[in-house]
Amino acid sequence: MDPGEAAILESSLRILYRLFAPLSPLPAALPGRMNVIDHVRDMAAAGLHSNVRLLSSLLLTMSNNNPELFSPSQKYQLLVYHADSLFHDKEYRNAVSKYTMALQQKKALSKTSKVRPSTGNSASTPQSQCLPSEIEVKYKMAECYTMLKQDKDAIAILDGIPSRQRTPKINMMLANLYKKAGQERPSVTSYKEVLRQCPLALDAILGLLSLSVKGAEVASMTMNVIQTVPNLDWLSVWIKAYAFVHTGDNSRAINTICSLEKKSLLRDNVDLLGSLADLYFRAGDNKNSVLKFEQAQMLDPYLIKGMDVYGYLLAREGRLEDVENLGCRLFNISDQHAEPWVVSGCHSFYSKRYSRALYLGAKAIQLNSNSVQALLLKGAALRNMGRVQEAIIHFREAIRLAPCRLDCYEGLIECYLASNSIREAMVMANNVYKTLGANAQTLTLLATVCLEDPVTQEKAKTLLDKALTQRPDYIKAVVKKAELLSREQKYEDGIALLRNALANQSDCVLHRILGDFLVAVNEYQEAMDQYSIALSGGLPRSHLWNRSCLERPGISSFSVTGWSFHCRAREMTLQPARNKAEIQASPLFCCPLVWTPMTRSL
Repeated sequence: MDPGEAAILESSLRILYRLFAPLSPLPAALPGRMNVIDHVRDMAAAGLHSNVRLLSSLLLTMSNNNPELFSPSQKYQLLVYHADSLFHDKEYRNAVSKYTMALQQKKALSKTSKVRPSTGNSASTPQSQCLPSEIEVKYKMAECYTMLKQDKDAIAILDGIPSRQRTPKINMMLANLYKKAGQERPSVTSYKEVLRQCPLALDAILGLLSLSVKGAEVASMTMNVIQTVPNLDWLSVWIKAYAFVHTGDNSRAINTICSLEKKSLLRDNVDLLGSLADLYFRAGDNKNSVLKFEQAQMLDPYLIKGMDVYGYLLAREGRLEDVENLGCRLFNISDQHAEPWVVSGCHSFYSKRYSRALYLGAKAIQLNSNSVQALLLKGAALRNMGRVQEAIIHFREAIRLAPCRLDCYEGLIECYLASNSIREAMVMANNVYKTLGANAQTLTLLATVCLEDPVTQEKAKTLLDKALTQRPDYIKAVVKKAELLSREQKYEDGIALLRNALANQSDCVLHRILGDFLVAVNEYQEAMDQYSIALSGGLPRSHLWNRSCLERPGISSFSVTGWSFHCRAREMTLQPARNKAEIQASPLFCCPLVWTPMTRSL
């Protein structure tokens, strides 16, 4: 505080003290007369927090200098209103201190048999006797503790409230805190208590489903309200859909939500579209996931939830300019959510700026420690920076938060493979296979680990064949099968596989691999066409060529669709070409193909 402000404060205190000090206790209340505490209460109710903070600070100082100036109940009110104003200004530690003092004052007040008369121009009106609720004060303290990341203290303060006195919002906060701390049983109890009091608390329903409570049991808790309130016939289907979500049954969840979304009253609901997009992403259907995210974004331009996954998908497709634009738009909406930071982090990660991606991921986790996408981003950045053990910690935390998301397990297995811990990777892949079931994704994940060991190559082939039988269009399985065929130099089989996969979809990575296979069988012109499609489809130029056998005698360069490829010392650079689609050095393509991924993806 500068000298000018100190002088103003001192002058104000003297004036107020002169006003209140000479007054003697009033023998009786004057009807309709408001005291200064009533004015503070009215300003707090009107949302004039900065005014409340200034006046209550002055009045509390006067009370400290003259303890007889205000009654214990009035001082309790002053402390609560002052703490509320500090909470509004996000000064949480200071607010906790004042709330604690208020509770101590309330405890002393409850011990007195009667309230002492005040000398502060008080009036014993009914309004002045309405003291702030002690339960509400404890709830505000718990909010401060959660903002300070002191969850244990928040649980302790709320646990001190008797069960019968807990309001729905207190039970909801307790349930979330218990869940975060891994205490499932008390969390389930608190969520059920919320539903008992508020049967349409949908977030509490999601909380119960996430803790493995059966959908039928949850639905039974809402049956009365469904039967008595009109237009709620969709709720039982909604509960059924999200029960499938939390058991990892993505296909049935997608079908159930689609049936809900097709209903006329729920058509174009942004939350349902976002859930569908997330489910398609979990099922490995990135194309439909992006389409649903775009549809939701068109309906709500200020949508933030789920945009971190959307940005990640765009980054994987090489659409970095779109990712950058998305990040800027989200920052303009709010920088207090994790999603904008994750989107910007994905842009940095796929631009190979791993240190910046690490910083942005850490910032996102600071804003929301439950952000799975932020944990995956930070873990991937740490892994690519060679800090594998730290990355493992983040992937394990992501698995704890989202045990049904396969990409969390993929990140952890990538870490094990990066540190040559093939045994640990195999154990994890087998556990995922048994836990999430034998679907195309888990089969491909297990095959990916098997490909790392020459002894299990045949098993990998069998697993990939099973995966492609279930989903012939699953890109990850196609890529791994193509890698296996390349090792065996079965290029014709690889070309047939890739053509079949590209028949009903276009993917720039598959086009690039098909180009490599065509080169191996001397189909140079069509290979050029495939590379051109890969470039025009958004594949980063740094990922177009991932081959290690590029040094050949007499080879200098070739060009394709406006780009010239120059080979020097086993490297390939990309420059604008003078002539389009002209192969200047065909001997380049006579070498065997070996894929060496430049960076491991998120």
